[in-house]
This record gives sequence, C-alpha cells and structure tokens, in this order.
Amino acid sequence: MESVDWTKYRAALFDLDGVLTPTTDIHMLAWSRMFNDYLTQRGIAEPYTDDDYFAYVDGKPRYEGVASFLTSRAIELPAGDASDPATADTVAGLGNRKNEYFNQVLASEGIEPYPGSAQLLDALAARELPMAVVSSSRNAEAVLDAAGLADYFEVVVDGNVSRALDLAGKPEPEGFLHAARELGVDPADAVVLEDAISGVQAGQAGGFGLVIGVDRGAGHQALLDAGADLVVAGCEELLP
Repeated sequence: MESVDWTKYRAALFDLDGVLTPTTDIHMLAWSRMFNDYLTQRGIAEPYTDDDYFAYVDGKPRYEGVASFLTSRAIELPAGDASDPATADTVAGLGNRKNEYFNQVLASEGIEPYPGSAQLLDALAARELPMAVVSSSRNAEAVLDAAGLADYFEVVVDGNVSRALDLAGKPEPEGFLHAARELGVDPADAVVLEDAISGVQAGQAGGFGLVIGVDRGAGHQALLDAGADLVVAGCEELLP
C-alpha cells in the first residue's frame, strides 16, 4: 500500500470518470444505443460494436468520436454546431443525441462510486480537506448526484465550466489550476488524482505537489512515464 502524508496538503483534486466512478460503462452503452438506432434508421445492417468504440470513439472529444466512426462507415454528414438540437442530422447533432442517451442510461441504470474511492472521500472529508472535481465531461454534475458524491466537493470544473471560461482541456493544466484558485490553494499544496495519461500530464504541467495515477487500465508504467509521482490500483491504497 502506498503511503501519502495527507497532512502535507491543503486540497485534493479528483478526476471523475475512472477515478471516482466507473462511468465508462454508461458512456459505452449510450454510444451503442445512439449509433445503432441511427444506423437502423439509415437502413445500415452492420451494427456498431464495442470494437468500434475502442477503435474510433474512446478517449476522443464527443464530436471527434462521432466523426471518426462515421468516416469508418463512409457516412458523410455536415459538421454542424454545438448548438444543434439532438434531432439534427449533423455530427454535432449526433454528439448531442449521445448526451441525451447518456442521461437516459444514467437515470435508468444509476451508478455507484468505486468503493475505495468512497472510502477515501470519507476519510478526507473527516479531515476537512477541501476537494474538487476536474472533469472534461459535461455530465459531471449529473454523475456526482447519481453516485451520491456531490456534497463532498466545494468546486466542480467540468466540460461546461471549461467551455464557458475557455479553459484548455487536458493535458493542459488549466482546469486543475482553475479549481485550485477556486479553493484558494497553491498548486504546490494540492494533490491531483487521475486515471488518464492526459490527466496525469496536466497535473505535472500545473506544478501540483503530488500527482497520483489510479491505474484502471492505462498501465502502471505508462502513468509513471506520463509524470505520476506514484501509481495505485485503487484509492483505498491511499487511505490515511
């Protein structure tokens, strides 16, 4: 078990998907339902599969994932705009449609936090350590509410906040730096917890006091190579 002296730090900044909640499963199901409904409407027999997710969608911003998959099927659509309704036959429209499917799945299936992550949040809350979520997802607030985690966090910097403030996404550190400012702490006094290579890179680029990689599949050595100061398999390893 890794040892972290939490008394040395004044705040903890958590990524959401993959660190606090297994949200990837919901995203995968939402993508599948959206794309397969769309393909059926177009009379295309070959279904969208999990292989398509990993080949064309995983790790990409939503609209880029839509465009990548459509290209793989030689489907041409106009790019559209983020303001397009979910009914629009555009790349942006399909991306917005996926968001609606995500919220439907979240409402029907629900989500539970990783048990070790919930234990760590309880322990840090007992120490009255300020905490924030920094996520590229525009659904972060809904996920936190569904998982029963919203009350732990004084600050949430999600995709909506980043877009409104024009904050560059990970691997740039702007989201984490904004969260630290909102909590009133210096980055050197804060801990970043991330499961993604780009998130670890953002934590290091921001000069944070400790960057912890949570290995949910990215790979222990890959997270170290990206700049993690230590890597754990689950947040229970970080309990005070």
